[in-house]
Amino acid sequence: MSAISPIMTFPMPPDEPLPEVPDAPGTEVDGVAPSTVATDPVRTGPDVIASYLKSLGTMPGVYRMLDASGEVIYVGKARSLKARVSNYARVGNHTNRIARMIAATASMEFVSVRTEAEALLLEANLIKRFRPRFNVLLRDDKSFPYIVIRRDHASPQIVKHRGARGVNGDYFGPFASAGAVVRTINMLQRAFLLRSCSDSIFESRTRPCLLHQIKRCAAPCTNEIAHDEYLALVDEAVRFLRGESQNVREMYQRLMEDAADKLEFERAAKFRNRLWALAHVTADQSINSEGVDEADIFAAHQEGGQTCIQVFFFRTGQNWGNRAYFPKADRSLAMDEVLDSFIAQFYDDKPVPKLILLSTDIPNRALLAEALTSKVERKIEIRVPERGVKSDLVEHALTNAREALGRKLAESSSQARLLEATAERFGLASTPRRIEVYDNSHIAGTNAVGGMIVAGPEGFAKAHYRKFNIKSDAITPGDDYGMMREVLTRRFKRLAATDADIAPSPHDPTSSGEGRGEGKKDLGEGQPRPELPAALSPGVEGAVDATDVPARPDLVLIDGGAGQLAVAREVLAALGLHDIPLIGVAKGPDRDAGREHFHIPGRDRPLMLEPRDPVLYFVQRLRDEAHRFAIGTHRAKRSKAIGINPLDEIGGIGPTRKRALLKHFGSAKSVSRAGIEDLKSVPGISAEMAERIYSFFQDAKG
Repeated sequence: MSAISPIMTFPMPPDEPLPEVPDAPGTEVDGVAPSTVATDPVRTGPDVIASYLKSLGTMPGVYRMLDASGEVIYVGKARSLKARVSNYARVGNHTNRIARMIAATASMEFVSVRTEAEALLLEANLIKRFRPRFNVLLRDDKSFPYIVIRRDHASPQIVKHRGARGVNGDYFGPFASAGAVVRTINMLQRAFLLRSCSDSIFESRTRPCLLHQIKRCAAPCTNEIAHDEYLALVDEAVRFLRGESQNVREMYQRLMEDAADKLEFERAAKFRNRLWALAHVTADQSINSEGVDEADIFAAHQEGGQTCIQVFFFRTGQNWGNRAYFPKADRSLAMDEVLDSFIAQFYDDKPVPKLILLSTDIPNRALLAEALTSKVERKIEIRVPERGVKSDLVEHALTNAREALGRKLAESSSQARLLEATAERFGLASTPRRIEVYDNSHIAGTNAVGGMIVAGPEGFAKAHYRKFNIKSDAITPGDDYGMMREVLTRRFKRLAATDADIAPSPHDPTSSGEGRGEGKKDLGEGQPRPELPAALSPGVEGAVDATDVPARPDLVLIDGGAGQLAVAREVLAALGLHDIPLIGVAKGPDRDAGREHFHIPGRDRPLMLEPRDPVLYFVQRLRDEAHRFAIGTHRAKRSKAIGINPLDEIGGIGPTRKRALLKHFGSAKSVSRAGIEDLKSVPGISAEMAERIYSFFQDAKG
C-alpha cells in the first residue's frame, strides 16, 4: 500500500485571527500577555468549514470534523477533499443529521492520500479510533478465536487462540465464538487424540492424565504412543481442518474395515470411535455450502430504527459459526449505508477471505474490494448473489438477521418496562437509565476488592464495570463498612469534581482485558434467571455500547442492609451529591432469596416486594451479577498473589539462582528459615548474596 502523506491540521479557520480582548489587569494566560488572550466563543458552522477551501486541493483523503471542545464528531473520506468540503460549506439541501453535524463543527483536520482506496481504509481505522458520534460505529469489536495446532514443541498441542499470530503453528478460523472453538477442540480430541495440556504440564507428567483415561488424548507425554504415530495423528487433524474431511473419513473407514477383517476388533473400535467424533464435528453444517470454500456472508435487516448485521464464517467448506452485530447509527441512515461503513470497519484488523457475499448492494462495493485487495495483496471478490447455493446461504443469513433483530427489539421493550416498574416501586422521580450496583469480596480481609456493575436501557453495560483494589491501611481486615466507604469515595469523588464518569474502556473488559481507570478483567459468565429478558444476561448478541449509558447514575444499589446504606449516604452527602437515589438490598430472614428487604432513605421500615414481582427478579439479577463480578475479581487477585514467590522480590535473584535455591531447599518457605551458612552452600550463592537473602527474610519477619 502506498504511503500516506502528513496530516494537515487547521484548528481554527486560516487567515482569520481571533480578536484581541483585554483581560483582567496583571494576569497572564500560558505566558501570553493579557491584551492578546481571546475570550470570544469558538465559531462553528458552514462559514468555518468554507474557510478551509483555499488551502485544499483535489487530492483524495480523509477529513475529521471537530466540535468546540476539540472532540472528533465525524470522520469521512473523499475522492476530492475540496469538492467534499465545499458541499458542507453550502447552506441548505442537507439531511437533519448532516445539518446538525455542520452546525457543530468548529474545526477540521485533513489527511491526503494517493488513492481513494487508501482513504477508505484510513477512514475505517480513524472511525474505530475516535468513535465519532455522527458515524456508523461497530459496537462489538472483539477479536475472533482460532484453533491453533502449535508447532513449537516436538509433540504439537491443540489450543484456542486470540490475538496476534505470535505462535508458530497452523491456524484455523475464525470461529464465531469461544464456545464454538471449545466444542470443536473437544470433538477433535475424541477423533485425533491430540494433547491440549501446557508444555510445563507435559514435561512434568510421570503417568497419563484423566484425558487419556477417557480416550481424549494419546498421552505422548508418557510415551503411550510412539512419536511418529502421534505426528501422524496431528497431520490427520490438520488435513481435516483444511477441508479434507471426506478423505480423512474414508481413510478411517478403510482402516476400520481392514482391522475388522483381521479380527482386530479393539483396533477397529478405535477407528469407529474416531468416525463418530468426526461425524459430530461436521453435524453442525446444517446448510449446504457446496462450492463455498472460504467466504464471509453479511446479511443486514433494518427495523424500528435499528440495524442487525448477521455475519457467517465459512472456511475450508465448513460453517464455523455466525455472530449478530447491532452497529450504532443514526436512524435516518439507509441500510446499505450502514452495511457499507460496517464492513470497512470490520476488516480493519481481521483477516479477509477470498469471497464476501452481501444481502444488499452497497455504495462503495467496487472501491471496498479494491481497498481490501491492496491491503491483503490478493484478489478479494465482493458479490450480491441472485441465484444458486450462494444466494441460499445469504437468504439463510438474512433470516437469522431478522430473527436476531426481532429478539433485540423485544428485549429492549421488556427492559424498558422493567426500568419503568423499578422507578414506580421505589418512588424514583424518573425512569433510571444507569443503575450502579456495588459489592465487596474478600476472605478474612485478605485480597479485598470492591466491584461496581452497571445496567442500562439495553442490559448490562460491561464497558462501565469497575474494580477497586482496597488500598487503605487504616481499614481493619474484614471491615465491610470501611471497604464500602473507600470504594464509594473513590468512585464518586471524581464524579463530584468533574460531574462526569470515569472514561469507559473501548472494549468489553469481560473478554478483552483491563479497562481504563478502575478497569477490570471479567472472569467467567453468570447464568441469567429464566424470568429475565436475555438482554440482562452476560454475553448477549451485540454488546451495549458505552455511549448508550449516561455517566451519572440514576440509582445506586448497595449490597447490604441499613449499615452499608448509612455509609453510602454519608459518603455522598460529604461530596455534595444529594440527588442520587440510594437503596440497600439486604437478604431477608435466613438469607432467603425472594424475601429481600429494601432499605430506602426516608422510610421507617424496609420495603418488601411481592414474591413474584418482576422487579424483584430484576434486582436479584443485578445483585447476583455484582456478586459474580466482585468474587471473580477477588479470585483473580488471590490467584495472582498465590503465584508470587518472595524470592522474586530480592535484588540479584534471577531465574538461575532461584532454581538453585528451590532445588536445594525445596520451597521458598524453607529458604526463609535457612541460616547464612546454609545459603552459602547453594551453588551460585556468594557470601554477600547469602547475607542479602537472610536479611530480606529477617526484615520481613519484623
